[in-house]
Amino acid sequence: MTPGAAMTQGAALARRRARSGVAFVAPNVAAVAVFLLFPLGFSLYLSFHSWDLFSPPRFIGLGNYRRLFGADPLFYIALRNTAVFTVLTLLPTVVISLAVAGLLNRKLAGIGVFRTIAFLPLVASTVAMAVVFRFLFATEDGLANLLLGWVGLGPVPWLTDPDWALLSLSIVTVWKSVPFAIVILLAAMQGVPENLYEAARIDGAGPVRRFCSITLPLIRGALSFVFVITVINTVQAFDQAYALTGGSGGPETGTYVLGIMLFQNAFRFYEIGYAAALAWVIFAILLVLTLIQLRLARRAEVEL
Repeated sequence: MTPGAAMTQGAALARRRARSGVAFVAPNVAAVAVFLLFPLGFSLYLSFHSWDLFSPPRFIGLGNYRRLFGADPLFYIALRNTAVFTVLTLLPTVVISLAVAGLLNRKLAGIGVFRTIAFLPLVASTVAMAVVFRFLFATEDGLANLLLGWVGLGPVPWLTDPDWALLSLSIVTVWKSVPFAIVILLAAMQGVPENLYEAARIDGAGPVRRFCSITLPLIRGALSFVFVITVINTVQAFDQAYALTGGSGGPETGTYVLGIMLFQNAFRFYEIGYAAALAWVIFAILLVLTLIQLRLARRAEVEL
């Protein structure tokens, strides 16, 4: 075979391989375009229109955004509630998941059973468990108030007082968020070299010192990921809030978070364009928070 023929055959083979690669990738690209890119582009398009699902969309420019920031006091109520809800959820989730992951990261008899129990909430339906918690937090005959009554404490208005309702929502969300965070942090902890702990024990470092000086710095990436995912889940929270306190946002807008506001405007008031504008504002908030967290994480790694 001449060199020219060999080059021609090689080029034909490369083209066949390229076509095969395109054929394999094309279904996935089409799925991404249909189910991700098109909805994103269409929602951005609708955010500049007024649309009620029945009449044709009417272009209003930045009218939805001006109304959101300048003429809708419920937006700032939802934003405040979401911020408080995020703080009430984020801190306990990180602390509890760190503690439980540290306890499960041991070679003890029967540790697999405890790991299974800790991970069970991860597979439970959020709506179903929110309904269960709704019965637990009932003011009159809920299990939570019955237990408090046994120790001499009066009934707590878990779901009827605005402040307590937001705290109850945070408790349910923490219960649901902790198992996922445990999975991530436990996997990171198991990747820490054991010889570092052995050297620290030889130097006389106790369990707390080893955890703070070795474990935490080496799982900083996983911890940052847990921070970001928890913030995203709390800002987007809807299903547990709807199931726990109803679609109206709880007592006196106590659990009126951004997810509930989005649902109401889209599927109760049929203001699709306004809901799309709110969705893009939520996206912008999450993007800014994620970038800030990633920058702080990179700065901490550089300092380390």
